[in-house]
Amino acid sequence: MENSIRFSVVIPLYNKENYVEATLKSVLNQRYENFEILIVNDCSTDSSLEKVNSFIDKRIKIIQHPINKGLSASRNTGIQNATADYVAFIDADDLWKPTFLEKMNSLIGTYQNQTSVFASTYEITFGEERKVMFPFPLLGINSEGIIQNFFSTSLGYNYYCMSSICANKKLFDDIGYFDERINYSEDVDFNIRLNLKHKVAFINEPLATLNFISENQITHSKLSGKVIPDYDFYEDQNPNNKELKKYLDFHRYVKAKLLKMENNNDGFKKLKSRIDTKNLNWKQKLLLRLPQFVLKTIYVSKRKLLQKGINVSSY
Repeated sequence: MENSIRFSVVIPLYNKENYVEATLKSVLNQRYENFEILIVNDCSTDSSLEKVNSFIDKRIKIIQHPINKGLSASRNTGIQNATADYVAFIDADDLWKPTFLEKMNSLIGTYQNQTSVFASTYEITFGEERKVMFPFPLLGINSEGIIQNFFSTSLGYNYYCMSSICANKKLFDDIGYFDERINYSEDVDFNIRLNLKHKVAFINEPLATLNFISENQITHSKLSGKVIPDYDFYEDQNPNNKELKKYLDFHRYVKAKLLKMENNNDGFKKLKSRIDTKNLNWKQKLLLRLPQFVLKTIYVSKRKLLQKGINVSSY
């Protein structure tokens, strides 16, 4: 296939002045060069746009939102303006390894008759020296294959992220675009819809890097008042899908903990009431019963350990 596949790389941009240059360089430094870059500026109020304008490359196109619309709308704008058959995403504070698009091109050549979605695993960085990887346990390191059941293998964390995935543009006509009503866990909603209808061709190599010390990662974004995915809808529409039910209950559990820490008892009780406790392990059940101050202490301690490159299970 060589360079026959063309990619549209979508970069949502909102107030990433300290990171967007490195992100853009990581895309421009791809060994595979047949791509366009669509930067969707969502009314940044810092110097992000000026940083982007300093790059002179005919493959870069800047799209300006007239008003701030949010992450999902920015991704959708990128998809709608993409001129290539395949769309890849990278957030404006993340990085790609130089071989990301090259490896995606290879996956497409191998698996395009089986799926429309292609991805790699990723790593989280806490500075130049501290990194945590998230390999897929059912595949050998650097090997590839089709993920047969996303829901049963993605409890705790996904083995790909939105900065390590690409898809045929026609996929979005099938499963829909990003839900612009949701402003918390947008990726979870998208992944549910994606994996209910499609499987992901996957390479077990960390080809993307998530920047944990970016501004949007340093502190916990408050959940109360936000719009989260409608877990009940997906459960009601798929009553016999046990793997999906367990996946939904895990995310209900995660959100319930956050609401309890925020002293949102009504929201906590509502989410907790839909959880089948058989889908939780003993640690998860214990954490849901802990007092608010204990949960906060555990949460803060875990994040401090993560910033040191130590990944501790919270479930």
